[in-house]
Amino acid sequence: MLRIALTEAIGQSLGHDITMIVPGAVKRRAFKRGHVIRPEDITVLKDLGKEHIYVWEPDDSSVHEDEAALRLAHMAAGPGLTWTAPNQGKVNLRAAYDGLLKVQAEQLTRMNLLNDIIFATLHNDRVVAKGQIVAGTRVVPLAVERSIIEAAEKFCVGRTPILTVKPFFPLWTAVVTTGSEVNSGRIRDGFAQVIRHKIAPYGGRWMGQIIVPDEPELITMEIQNFIAEGAELIVVTGGMSVDADDATPRAIKATKAELIFYGAPILPGSQFMLAYQGHVPICGVPGGALFSRKTTLDLLLPRIFAGDLISRMDIAAMGHGGLCGECNICHFPQCPFGKAT
Repeated sequence: MLRIALTEAIGQSLGHDITMIVPGAVKRRAFKRGHVIRPEDITVLKDLGKEHIYVWEPDDSSVHEDEAALRLAHMAAGPGLTWTAPNQGKVNLRAAYDGLLKVQAEQLTRMNLLNDIIFATLHNDRVVAKGQIVAGTRVVPLAVERSIIEAAEKFCVGRTPILTVKPFFPLWTAVVTTGSEVNSGRIRDGFAQVIRHKIAPYGGRWMGQIIVPDEPELITMEIQNFIAEGAELIVVTGGMSVDADDATPRAIKATKAELIFYGAPILPGSQFMLAYQGHVPICGVPGGALFSRKTTLDLLLPRIFAGDLISRMDIAAMGHGGLCGECNICHFPQCPFGKAT
């Protein structure tokens, strides 16, 4: 960058955006890169605290901040992402469709360890909407050493993209509600409405619900019946505590499904169970989901609908951030619940 005094700047082309900040009111681009300085601009530039401008002089050893930000966005972005034109040296990445944001945190950290690189994202496994800004990137100086950008590229070439957005699949969802008190009609079922509400944001399709008493053989049979009929997600509600007459865990195990975990380091929702019958997830949901606003089910449903195969290690890692603050006003998912912070 060539530094030129304002007294000699008329007719020169700005080499970078210039920002105007009014404290507490506005931050915006006052002059765009490439703007040719006019006499009337001098007063404005002085009001912005400028005594010099910078003109871009290309060379083989450096990369302009705009080009650098674009290259960083391009190298980090995988399927489901678009990016904006540079503005004040920054490029934003947006979700191309509704889905689940996946962030390769280790790669991201290594990129940010490079001098002059800035790359900020939302949390991994965050539900995002089409058009939502999910990340932003820039470099610190007006021009960065080319070798730094090339080093960043090494973290990306031939590897899983640092950022992707996975679309949701409209899974056919069946509910097996357990409990003799519900089956007999003594207690009115509340799970059907709750589960319908929870799967709706992901395009979940309601296949049906059956209510059975606390008899393991019946519960197992109905799970298998739904799978045979084409269910892509089974939610088994109730009977998940450690009481001797709570039969749901035994019934899920009896399906011969692969048990991933029973008991999650997440509160509320610790007595959750996850198993897979082939590619079909079977979720054992404790009764707490009826009165707690957000539980283990809410943390895992987005990943299930995005096609993630959830492992025991995934669940164990959720203990860090797995305690819900139960705030009076719930801002989930814009909160630490379920996220390592």
